[in-house]
Amino acid sequence: MIKVLFVCLGNICRSPTAEGVFRKLVREHQLEHHFEIDSAGTHAYHVGKPPDERAQAACARRGIDISRLSGRQAIAGDIEKFDYVLAMDRENHENLLEICPQGYESRIRLFMEFAPSRPEEEVPDPYFGGAGGFDRVLDMIEDAAQGLLEEIQRTRLK
Repeated sequence: MIKVLFVCLGNICRSPTAEGVFRKLVREHQLEHHFEIDSAGTHAYHVGKPPDERAQAACARRGIDISRLSGRQAIAGDIEKFDYVLAMDRENHENLLEICPQGYESRIRLFMEFAPSRPEEEVPDPYFGGAGGFDRVLDMIEDAAQGLLEEIQRTRLK
């Protein structure tokens, strides 16, 4: 079982979007039985709350339902449990390193590392912007999710 955790600040925009996109991609490749997929935030701002309505709408337009997801905060045990702990930006990467048990630092990576054809190194937080920002973020996440799955297929699912 390959365990993947997507992490942003509050777990209502970027990370649940990434979770939904990656779940759909894995399902399309009929690989669900190989994966455990989740998302979390480095802060407890939105614990127990559904994803932002704008994120839900952007995902729904692409056939992805994230409405049943619920915000939660990342904990140190997540870094021990998950093989890939993917931060949406450097701030959350640093937040994860602060709670990381010794010896697990290599599991924490920037999600956009998996989209080398894109110029962006971080997924920007669309929370304070307009609805268009959610579509831009979704484009970035779809590219990185595809790259992630390709790397896992190449290195872990031979």
